[in-house]
Amino acid sequence: MQEETEERIQKIGNEILTASRAELYLHMRFLDLALSVLSYEMRPSTAFMGTDGTSLFYDPDKLIDRYRRNRILVNRGYLHLVLHCIFRHLWKPRREDRELWDLACDIAMEFVLDGLPYRSIRLPSTSFRQNFYDTLRAKLKVPTAEGIYIMLEEMRLPVWQRDRLEREFRIDDHSFWPNPDGNPPGGAPTPRQKWDDISRKMQTDMETLSRDPAQQSEALLQQVRVENRERYDYRRFLQKFAVLREEPRLDPDSFDPIFYTYGMQLYGNLPLIEPQETRETRKIEDFVIAVDTSMSCSGHLVRAFLEQTYSVLKDTESFFRKVNIHIIQCDETIRSDRKITSEEELRDYMDHFELIGNGGTDFRPVFRYVDQLLKEKAFRRLKGLIYFTDGRGVFPQHRPPYDVAFVFLREDYTDADVPPWAMKLILEPDDFESPPETPPNGQIDDWEELPHYEY
Repeated sequence: MQEETEERIQKIGNEILTASRAELYLHMRFLDLALSVLSYEMRPSTAFMGTDGTSLFYDPDKLIDRYRRNRILVNRGYLHLVLHCIFRHLWKPRREDRELWDLACDIAMEFVLDGLPYRSIRLPSTSFRQNFYDTLRAKLKVPTAEGIYIMLEEMRLPVWQRDRLEREFRIDDHSFWPNPDGNPPGGAPTPRQKWDDISRKMQTDMETLSRDPAQQSEALLQQVRVENRERYDYRRFLQKFAVLREEPRLDPDSFDPIFYTYGMQLYGNLPLIEPQETRETRKIEDFVIAVDTSMSCSGHLVRAFLEQTYSVLKDTESFFRKVNIHIIQCDETIRSDRKITSEEELRDYMDHFELIGNGGTDFRPVFRYVDQLLKEKAFRRLKGLIYFTDGRGVFPQHRPPYDVAFVFLREDYTDADVPPWAMKLILEPDDFESPPETPPNGQIDDWEELPHYEY
């Protein structure tokens, strides 16, 4: 009898979820693949719903109760789970404050849901939510989970405000989220790989086939673009500016043990071949780093960029023991030029770094200055120049006799134009940015206790 009751309850739960999936699909056709992935599994101990990227776990009592009160609560919970998978929150590295990371992921998904105009998921938003969303928009151009986490961490909210956020935005059970480092045996595709493919196909569908309905889902499309953006390996990018040169170091690849052994056997103490004491390697030697210090570039971003560059260059596998690196600060004119010849000098520069300049942006003075350094034989073999900037400035008309790369902060997630002779690298602010200043007490105004809808 008990088994029959459980089967009947499970059947009801599965029917509710199937109906919810169908209603979501009717309004958002671009979610067809994403909505069909998760299988249903009844799990009475679940806090409403949860997922591991393969199954949707649900507590039947909580599910039926919310469906009776308002089926939209079920629709939103279902889509909330699917969005976690689309944005791969389940497999991202855990932050130091796990509970705050879970909260940030839920806030990001609810922000997307509240920005969708479809009747199947629309609920009246509370003043509390609207006030918090206004804060997000003021601080983050695209409120991703990573950006929200950093913002909340910097704000150091008091316990009562954090609890209020928990009650308002925590929706699903994250205890089913897998270990980000875990991989299935046998080399089978991971759920994350499956969701990577689904997310990219969904983005393509929203941008092309389903253009009209997707226009109403701009917040979702914007976040999907951010999540699916191409990641750049800054270390590999810097290797584009490496040069080939001999350095005093044993080259085991040129050593033939057969001739060495034969000589020792034949003559007793005379090997016929020894390893070369020098080897050719590709490393960074002559290099220019230009930093835009105009008013449009934030000082902490400039410092973070230089820290990231230093972390790469200090690796002995990246640059020679003696280098010739010029770090130039500039806006519409040259503000400073510091010559770096060793890792110690680079570290000293970083320890005493001071941003100079606050004017407009003009790229041309830097190139004229470097051309003058070339005439003065300041470089042995200049391979390239990296220019960190926001991208708003006047570019030179002609290609210089060395490689050039403009490094942009993709703060608004739009592309940046560069001359055809230049390379382009776009870094994401989430990689090294802290959010703007928060109020002195770390609190947000108008966070009074207000009624809110419950999940």
